[in-house]
Amino acid sequence: MYPNLYYLCKDLFGWNLPALKIINTFGFCVAISFLGAAWLLIKELKRKQALGDFTYKEVTITAGEPAKPLELIINFVLGYLLGYKILGVFIIKGALNDPQEFIFSSQGSLPAGILLGLFFAGLKWWEKNKKKLPAPEKRIIRIWPSDRVGDMTLIAAIFGFAGAKIFDNLENWDRFIKDPIGNLFSPSGLTFYGGLIVASLALWYYFRKNNISFIKIADAIAPALMFAYGWGRVGCQVAGDGDWGIINSAFVTNANGGVQLANTPDAFARTLAENTSFYLTQFGSLNVPHASVKPFLDLPNWLFAYSYPHNVNNEGVPLFGCTWDYYCNHLPLPVFPTPLYEIVVCLILFGILWSIRKRFTIPGRMFAVYLIMNGVERFLIEHIRVNTQYHFLGLNPTQAEIISLVLIIAGIFLYWYAPKMKFKKEQRQKANQSTA
Repeated sequence: MYPNLYYLCKDLFGWNLPALKIINTFGFCVAISFLGAAWLLIKELKRKQALGDFTYKEVTITAGEPAKPLELIINFVLGYLLGYKILGVFIIKGALNDPQEFIFSSQGSLPAGILLGLFFAGLKWWEKNKKKLPAPEKRIIRIWPSDRVGDMTLIAAIFGFAGAKIFDNLENWDRFIKDPIGNLFSPSGLTFYGGLIVASLALWYYFRKNNISFIKIADAIAPALMFAYGWGRVGCQVAGDGDWGIINSAFVTNANGGVQLANTPDAFARTLAENTSFYLTQFGSLNVPHASVKPFLDLPNWLFAYSYPHNVNNEGVPLFGCTWDYYCNHLPLPVFPTPLYEIVVCLILFGILWSIRKRFTIPGRMFAVYLIMNGVERFLIEHIRVNTQYHFLGLNPTQAEIISLVLIIAGIFLYWYAPKMKFKKEQRQKANQSTA
């Protein structure tokens, strides 16, 4: 496992660059997933714009104005935060030892923050001054939906992260009430469906405000969403962020973090007993969820069981011979590498969605297929994932199982109802034309 890019580059390329410790592997992969999804969305929106599915919006702007005080203040604040934290991690002694803890603490470099804040504000002033006209003039420009992808990505990132944190803490309420502030501002602990729901609501408001059809945008963004989810899971797998499966009791873990088939039937019970304190902390009892699945079709052991050595959460027991300053733990019993399964499945589903996207002519049906695919995939994977269960009417579903079922039902309903929505819209248009 590579908790941050420092360890990845040092292991793969031999580079010893401590500065890379500030770039968390999971966050890096999520950033790539957002950028990839944005590129795919731009490409699809331009295709749909050429077909006449979307149109532009005329906006009046004032060209040639000098920088406004609010613009300068915003740029100063942004520069200050980056300088205080990002530059501070290189300036303050010991910050690079645990950059994540430093970033989410109150520590920072005040001089670096002020200097970078002034630089950002000065850069904005220079940029606006370069384009300043003797007399500012009003201009009308056309903005297409594809021009707004930057705004969409920023909104999705901010509200997606907030939603992911909120839903994760709701799902792990006992952990949250023990340390509310620590859990809210921790870089770990994110729930995909929470991010999807909150970001979707924020984007719905944004589209409504700019007179953009939400259902048509949803169709365009469906393949990109599947790609982003699949690639985001790369970060989960590589960093070992705790988003793994239940124990595969057919295997045991070596002292160096490797996995091998259990040599005796009671090896699982023996290892469980040897690590009682760890599993009591994790599950509250020794009745831990597990399944026994041995390799088949000559597939490698790590595809069925993995101990996540050097995981970013430092979960497990000490790793024999580890020379790292941090992240020297591994799981005492190997688990199903569910992020790896989701990477493969979701990227295949992305390929399917991308290849069939041109066949849909009824708005809403493309997004409906995405909802069904996403819901089925997540519902199935939940059966071998470790998650908090709810107890309701004799059932014990997880939060993700409940939401995925809702998505499947919503997708089926939307696929059936989409033609009716199209017909009603056409009828309204005809009525409006006849009235005019």
